[in-house]
Amino acid sequence: MESKHKLFKQVVENVEITGFAAEGKALGRIGDWVVFVDFGAPGDVADVLIKKTKSNFLEGEILQIRKPSPDRAIPVCKHFGLCGGCKWQHLSYEKQLAYKQQQVVNSLERIGKIEKGSYKLIPIAGSDNPYYYRNKLEFTFTNRKWMTHEDFTSEPSEQELNALGFHIPGMFDKVFDVQECWLQPEPSNAIRLAVKEFALKHGLSYFDFKKGQGLLRNIIIRNSSTGDVMVAMVFGCDNQPEIVLLLDHLLKIFPEITTLAYFVNTKKNSSLHDIEPIIYHGKPYMEEAMEGLKFAVGPRSFYQTNSAQALRLYKIARDFAGLSGKEVVYDLYTGTGTIALFIAGKASKVVGVDYVNEAIDHARENALANNLTNTHFVAGDMAKVFNNDFVKLHGSPDVVITDPPRAGMHPDVIKSLLQCKPAKIVYVSCNPATQARDIEMLSPGYALKQVQAVDMFPQTHHVESVVLLESRS
Repeated sequence: MESKHKLFKQVVENVEITGFAAEGKALGRIGDWVVFVDFGAPGDVADVLIKKTKSNFLEGEILQIRKPSPDRAIPVCKHFGLCGGCKWQHLSYEKQLAYKQQQVVNSLERIGKIEKGSYKLIPIAGSDNPYYYRNKLEFTFTNRKWMTHEDFTSEPSEQELNALGFHIPGMFDKVFDVQECWLQPEPSNAIRLAVKEFALKHGLSYFDFKKGQGLLRNIIIRNSSTGDVMVAMVFGCDNQPEIVLLLDHLLKIFPEITTLAYFVNTKKNSSLHDIEPIIYHGKPYMEEAMEGLKFAVGPRSFYQTNSAQALRLYKIARDFAGLSGKEVVYDLYTGTGTIALFIAGKASKVVGVDYVNEAIDHARENALANNLTNTHFVAGDMAKVFNNDFVKLHGSPDVVITDPPRAGMHPDVIKSLLQCKPAKIVYVSCNPATQARDIEMLSPGYALKQVQAVDMFPQTHHVESVVLLESRS
């Protein structure tokens, strides 16, 4: 076999794709080297162009599929291959679920060092709606769109360079024009296209990333299971005549909009956490409902983007907790308190902790709105707040539910869990690898009992994992 470096920019024929690796990339072998490719399916035989050579692996691009995998499906979206949002559309949904569950199992056994067969593996909870499942999408305006092959057939005008869509993966300043998105139900596509048409007709300026100027910067569209529709425009300057012109137009043609808000962001970065929204029309929030609970979701509020699967996820976490009504429960990384409020009716007391002050404020407001008096929410750095003094103040937990960010739990949080010794830990994770790492760190005091994956994001490689850990003592 020739050296790895001689393969650079070479086409290797008849490479068999055998599985999936991290970040949803498919993998195969070229001699002694593993090669990672996008948009492959196990069972494919393909010609691969080698684009990068790393110390112990290769990265390539599929040029031609000589023998397609039986697991393949026909992507429905015309932007497949360019957009980074739904990179598994080429797989049948049944196989997507199988590969996601295997990803969770592999992480537990390889990283968590969990013995195969030592725990109960419940089949993955798939989505009833593998398309149109998101309740929130954000689109970006640009005056210099990403050019496709079709765009190069003629010299585009200045207006034709305007685009409203998604960022090219890994390129913050490159946006391609989205003609149709299969992720969010209507009126999402209709609203986006109407804004684009109106802006072009009236000469409203699209944002220039290099100069940091332009009126139209972003549009955020949200919908709820209760029928609310929220539209939040982000403007790059406070041009009131043009802002009013556009917003009035939206209200005229989309009377179903229940909240119309806007932000004026003149900063270089796109963060909105320090900018107050201006409510132009309707309620200051949209309302989401879950098992009789109501949640107010403002223009900046976090809420799970797949409402139906969020309910399924929370039910699994509650079932794993096995509450009788007498338990003190800690909900670590509580966010806006959705899990804490969801389980409050089955617990004696629920204490939620999160580092984001605004999220804790929303959690308290939602508790009041739902007349839940047995919840208490604390804002602070988890690694510093969750300690022996915290446990003495709020009572020793019988059950801890933890839903950390992708990086997993801080070692000090794990240390505190081992010290306060709750009977059960229910660990919800969006990253099976860091979850498995943390389970291994908890293994001196806890045994893994049950595992169930949840598909929150069909057509992607992302998977949520819920596990039940029980005290060994």
